[in-house]
Amino acid sequence: MSNYQQQNAVVLFSGGLDSTTCLYWAKSQFAKVTAVSFRYGQRHSSELITAQKISQSLGVSHHIIDIDIGKLGGSALTDTAISVPDYDASVVYDDSQQVAPVTYVPARNTIFLSYALAVAEVTDASAIIIGVSSVDYSGYPDCRADYITAFENMANLATVAGRQGHKLSIIAPLQNLSKAETLKLGLSLGVDYSQTVSCYQADADGRACGTCDSCHLRKQGFIDAGVADPTRYQSLD
Repeated sequence: MSNYQQQNAVVLFSGGLDSTTCLYWAKSQFAKVTAVSFRYGQRHSSELITAQKISQSLGVSHHIIDIDIGKLGGSALTDTAISVPDYDASVVYDDSQQVAPVTYVPARNTIFLSYALAVAEVTDASAIIIGVSSVDYSGYPDCRADYITAFENMANLATVAGRQGHKLSIIAPLQNLSKAETLKLGLSLGVDYSQTVSCYQADADGRACGTCDSCHLRKQGFIDAGVADPTRYQSLD
């Protein structure tokens, strides 16, 4: 039996491949799970529709929080004046890279985790689950293990529960998993990936563009896992 069976958790949930895997994982581990999504000025709302459907199917309480960080601009995911680039195999992300990809939304994970921290206090949760990975990702600085550790330390200084010795954990189950390994984990938990939306510029029906970084990582993950890709693509439908 999991050590978490008597505890509650909050899951940052976008309706994408990674966060859906995390939601299913949390559901299998914790006594009560609350999913939190954000309407933050992103290009499309199909991911939120997907998040609602998946949460409902799992019987998980789901909250959509409105916070328009898109007004700040600076990201192709929130500013329609900036084009979402196609995947470029010549670009390699590593610690030496000084410029973030244009799809990086400034401070997004910090903002999301802060809201999730408030939800955790209200729901008496001992953990926040986030689907970041340092293996297959688009070079975002707030997906690294040192960042997650730093936020966890801050969270335990910032809350009444933390100050009273009731430790809150920020758990990233996928941190060291490739996309293929993530898929295998999710499939073992019963995830239906045809229901998930990962594309940076999915259409109103949730169909993927098939060319952005996120689509490439997703497609390659299915190939590496040896699993048929159930994703609906705009060019194929």
